[in-house]
Amino acid sequence: MAWGKKKEELTLEEKLEQALAPVEEQPYEAPGNWCWIYQNVACQLGDGEKRSNEKHPYLEVKYLRGNKKADIKKSGKYIKAKTKIILVDGENSGEVFEVYEEGYMGSTFKTLNILFGINEKYLLYFVDSKKDLLRNSKTGSAIPHLNKKLFYSLKFPLPPLKEQQRIVERIESLFAKLDEAKDKVQEVIAQYELRITSILHKALLGDLSLEWRTVHGTTKENWEEKRIKDVCKPRAGYAFDSKKFQNHGYQIIRMGNLYGGVLDLSRSPVFISEDELDEKVIDRAKIKHGDILITLTGTKYKRDYGYAVCIENPENLYVNQRILCLTPNENINCDYLLYYLRSNIFRDIFFSNETGGVNQGNVSSKFVENIKIQIPPIEEQRMIVRELNNMLLKEAQIVELAGCVLQRIDLMKKSILAKAFRGELGTNNPEEESAMELLKTML
Repeated sequence: MAWGKKKEELTLEEKLEQALAPVEEQPYEAPGNWCWIYQNVACQLGDGEKRSNEKHPYLEVKYLRGNKKADIKKSGKYIKAKTKIILVDGENSGEVFEVYEEGYMGSTFKTLNILFGINEKYLLYFVDSKKDLLRNSKTGSAIPHLNKKLFYSLKFPLPPLKEQQRIVERIESLFAKLDEAKDKVQEVIAQYELRITSILHKALLGDLSLEWRTVHGTTKENWEEKRIKDVCKPRAGYAFDSKKFQNHGYQIIRMGNLYGGVLDLSRSPVFISEDELDEKVIDRAKIKHGDILITLTGTKYKRDYGYAVCIENPENLYVNQRILCLTPNENINCDYLLYYLRSNIFRDIFFSNETGGVNQGNVSSKFVENIKIQIPPIEEQRMIVRELNNMLLKEAQIVELAGCVLQRIDLMKKSILAKAFRGELGTNNPEEESAMELLKTML
């Protein structure tokens, strides 16, 4: 092979020898009128660069993902509108974006320059089909980069130009149907929280147990309005001295361990020595089985606290300050109370008393203790809990199934792309002029 010559000095035969992938390197047998070339023949990557004292828009990843406004930075390389950019660093390595506004890109991006004779969408679909390979083959340690050598050495199946267009049309037709299904499934997932809110609302207002009351000859007049402290023993968390926290001993539950309504003891755990626990501290801060904890501090106006979590079978756990601990009494079902505390009925009342500065929001434990709650008789509470358990389980199963469907759609898209580049979508015309003639024109 004539690698030593300058590109302009090569003969057409030498250029073909460099462009064509030998049979032993071809991943599979392509249709007879196709040919295998190296991807560097089909496209080239333009480098970004670092600059100083630049005042033009810098196109960040979040801009490329659809944000209308690009951040301003002092680095980059100028690009024109309607340019294809390939992301070359991080977990998105190999992902291609289309830019519709002029601006600058940093050194972690590359423009994708596609050679005449290659259908742009055909090549972009091919690059998309290799995205996982490119992500798993990044180079560099501190900042992962696109493996440029691998990118250029990919074996690219080149069909005749008309067949490239037909393949693109077939892919887009099939993808459109899958995207329509995907939108419907995503809508089911997106509506999950609204459905949960609606179910809890109906249950706690008595609509869910209407038939039960009719059968049992009772009415909502038997419901009682009580304050939370009338059906629970409230305890404000203890203000442990953070200077005495250590890496072993008895664990202290802090607000971060309850974020999002989930108990996570592995999240920045801190511990206190047994020597620091006297009777007064133990009585106030030790958590018992069935206790419900509510966080009282968070970000103002964001409703990112007020989460209620029921603790089961705790082993020497103690609750820190700004967390309210509720121990339900025999007049209220623990699960019924927990459902109430997780409902918007409670949370709307809870945040109506929010105080605090610009960033930090607080709700007092005394206010929470005095919130009034409509409580049905204990048997009706249990019935409501059973129904809620069943209904919410079904909702969770629906969301889980929807997630599986989304995964299946993604797999189907990958399968379609794999078949497309094997010539297995039923679009190829073997009587068309060989792609070899197209390659000669390109070279």
